[in-house]
Amino acid sequence: MAELKAIQDMAKNIRIDSLKMVHRAKASHIGSALSCADILAVLYSDFAEDKLILSKGHATVALYAALKHSGYNLNLEEYGQNGSPLMHHASHKVPGVEWSTGSLGHGLPVGVGKALASDQNKVRVLVSDGELQEGSNWEAIMFAAHHKLNNLTMIVDYNNLQSITTVDQTLSLEPLDAKLRAFGWDVQEIDGHDPRYIFKALIRTLDTEKPTAIICRTTKGKGVSFMENKVEWHYKYPDEKQLIQAITEIENA
Repeated sequence: MAELKAIQDMAKNIRIDSLKMVHRAKASHIGSALSCADILAVLYSDFAEDKLILSKGHATVALYAALKHSGYNLNLEEYGQNGSPLMHHASHKVPGVEWSTGSLGHGLPVGVGKALASDQNKVRVLVSDGELQEGSNWEAIMFAAHHKLNNLTMIVDYNNLQSITTVDQTLSLEPLDAKLRAFGWDVQEIDGHDPRYIFKALIRTLDTEKPTAIICRTTKGKGVSFMENKVEWHYKYPDEKQLIQAITEIENA
């Protein structure tokens, strides 16, 4: 595992850059980006050689920031600008982005295809909890188990908030762990904001005969007091004053 502080610092930088991009572009989905920053920091610190598909493509600012801090030459100030490849949803036109996503429910099926095509590469797919309400995912889950795709990992960013209200109130997934096991997957459930648990969970996927699901319990808007667990930050962007407060809170955490 990379040095813990280095991973934590990377997660902070992902959050700060995500806030700046959304503020500058007057864009949406900052809450979703903040909830998966720690997961991305571990993936790009210790598992950069694996294929990563950000199925929850709405959180693209977090992905672009992670790529930037991993050495990719990206100008984050171009995010959301006319003619820029840094679009509001993840785009394969951006160096380092494996697949264009944002139309939810498509990332995992693509990841299954990539895992089936190559038993040499680990394929990690970061999905949202809400998109697991899409039937295409469950077809992919069944297919992956049937073909014993042990090189496939589905990482669930389970912050329990989606477009209008909670996941539980919209269409409950529970008991998600039991459902996935019944479909033939190995399942782990962890704190999605602790890099040590994220790293250990990913390491465990290296020694399995089944596809693995890692259910990461997270907080939407993590790190910013006035955004945490507030569904409106699926849509809003911070104004200048809010941006300064948010960055200050993250830097001082």
